Amino acid sequence: MIACLDTTLRRIGGAPTYLLTDNPRTVTMDRIAGVPVRHPDIVSAGRHYGCVVHTCEPFDPESKGGAEHTVKIAKADLVPTEANLLEEYPSFAELVDACERWCEKVNARPHRAVGAAPAERLATELGRLHVLPEDPHLLALGEERLVGFDQTVSWGNVRYSTPDGHQGTKVWCRVTGDELVIVARTGSGVAEIARHRLSTPGNPRIVAAHYPHHPDDGSVLRLPKPRPRTAAEIDFLALGEGAHRWLTEAAAGGVVRIRHKMARAVEFTHVPGRRTGRSGIGRGRGGGPVRRP
Repeated sequence: MIACLDTTLRRIGGAPTYLLTDNPRTVTMDRIAGVPVRHPDIVSAGRHYGCVVHTCEPFDPESKGGAEHTVKIAKADLVPTEANLLEEYPSFAELVDACERWCEKVNARPHRAVGAAPAERLATELGRLHVLPEDPHLLALGEERLVGFDQTVSWGNVRYSTPDGHQGTKVWCRVTGDELVIVARTGSGVAEIARHRLSTPGNPRIVAAHYPHHPDDGSVLRLPKPRPRTAAEIDFLALGEGAHRWLTEAAAGGVVRIRHKMARAVEFTHVPGRRTGRSGIGRGRGGGPVRRP
């Protein structure tokens, strides 16, 4: 609920002094002598956004009839029924898009009670709203999870991948429709870093783009690529592609005295009368490199 509250306030562009809601258990835990007992979480959220949360009177249509009527109209226009002949939405995201289009449509129409479109009235009321805090309330972010060194988090016994750079850090996960939303603290504040379709145990959700340093051709193993660091390594690998190939194959094949054979190959290029340059290198007896004339 607090995630929905955060989304609503940010869509409006500010926070009012009072928030009026119904009486779910997440808002009102009990009533003592007719006095509603607020849930500590909703009180904490109200303080975070600078609002005081009030609830409607039970069984009093006048105090909440407007909200219920809005819900009834939205259901009639958005929820597929035999009356409106709407097709089912392939995903929750498409339902959200339909809701946004519906809101834009109805908020642009003049309202009979005020003689103006709600979007126009909101523009004049923004100056009376409180400025929203930069980050959402922690409860709006979801449940806390720790990112493993394999860049995944566990939710419902399913592994979901995260972008590189978040290993060992805490993130927040929440379900939005049929998707899992993962948010984290970034250099620019709290932001969404990944979104996955919900899955079932045994079917992890892994995005290849989250692993830029891993092979993306479907292979399991990646052959090591020589990266010279010493002068001797640089001189040997400068002999050409054959030197690269020989080093890779010799290392994988367990050839002994590789460094000695590399040095001999480089010395061989300086023998008078031998052609120097980037000609190929093959494997001689004993696994040593041999220059091809």
